[in-house]
Amino acid sequence: MTLQITCGIDWSEKHHDVALVDEAGALIAKRRITETVEGSQELLTMLAEAGDCAEDPIPVAIETPRGLLVAELRATGRKIYPINPLAVARYRERYSPSGKKSDHADAMVLANILRTDAHIHRLLPDDTELVRSIAVLARASQDATWRRTRAANELRSLLREYYPAMLEAASIRSANLTSPVTRALLELAPTPAAAVKLTKPQIAAALRRVGRIRDVDRLAAELKDVLRRPQLRQDSQVEQAMGIQALRLVATLNAECDSVNLLADATAEAFQLHPDHEVITSFPGLGEQTGARLLAEVGDDRVRFTDARALKAFAGSAPVTRASGRSETITFRRIKNDRLASVGFSWAFSTLIASPGARAHYDRRRNKGDRHTAALRHLFNRLLGCLYHCVQHGLIYDEATAFPTLPTTVAA
Repeated sequence: MTLQITCGIDWSEKHHDVALVDEAGALIAKRRITETVEGSQELLTMLAEAGDCAEDPIPVAIETPRGLLVAELRATGRKIYPINPLAVARYRERYSPSGKKSDHADAMVLANILRTDAHIHRLLPDDTELVRSIAVLARASQDATWRRTRAANELRSLLREYYPAMLEAASIRSANLTSPVTRALLELAPTPAAAVKLTKPQIAAALRRVGRIRDVDRLAAELKDVLRRPQLRQDSQVEQAMGIQALRLVATLNAECDSVNLLADATAEAFQLHPDHEVITSFPGLGEQTGARLLAEVGDDRVRFTDARALKAFAGSAPVTRASGRSETITFRRIKNDRLASVGFSWAFSTLIASPGARAHYDRRRNKGDRHTAALRHLFNRLLGCLYHCVQHGLIYDEATAFPTLPTTVAA
């Protein structure tokens, strides 16, 4: 495939360098623009002067798939190729063996990538506006969940140094540091000195404030007994300082827990509006949050992936074969969409209870010698192929079709 004129844009925070090259690789025009309305008009004027038209727009290569400039270029209906910066660095060595680098030279490298190798690079997916909004919310929800886990781990590390009784109290009734009960208890008694002064009515009142209704008095009595048990203590001033630090960490944890809840509700509300919602949630183990996160990374552009194998490679569930001479190695894929791979691990794990076929598939892989992670990745690979087929044809998940019963072989 030969393109007559190609455009490369070297993206940066303050400005963007633009370069246009012809089919021979000669530079036609170059310019430095800003990410403003005026800069966008300069870019469109520059493309129009080079022969850009609505019927055959000049394709653009850029190092990022998001941002205001990408949104403006997407609105023009042209082909946009987001090129990985690592790939650009390798192409740069082709044009500059000495290792020299400049923004203008990188823009020319990007334009030449399209001139010579456009057919081996992925286009920016033509996703709908709805799925792009779901992607924003789902990724924000996933980030908030990771921040909540990080804040809880930081608080747990601090409590181990001066307040082990609170960790024991947090484990009662399968609770944890992110539960409203534990956070309310920490705000009420941030130090062991304050904990020994708590009364049962005070603890019960704190439990009711966070919405606890059933078995409040019994739980309050259990918590009181745990917090009053003898334990190792820090010096009083050190303990007081750690209590202040713990309160600040609890405030951060409260904010992250609220963010997780609000973003989860917004994500589920947007996801329910998408036409693929019924198909995706028909799969065992895919709920509103995991389904939305999966849709956010896969998108709804039906021609984005040529087949199920391309989707599996994108998700990192397909293995990688490295062969050279007599040696051949098959390993798991390290270069992948990390968000999709994270959702896939959770999805595969939850199907072990929800789907008998998935459980049998997992057990077969374990019996063949796979470790837990490898067996889950293999199961995710199988489920992803089923999902691709169902979404492409608008079919609801069917257990018998996804995991048909294997015929029993009777030995003679």
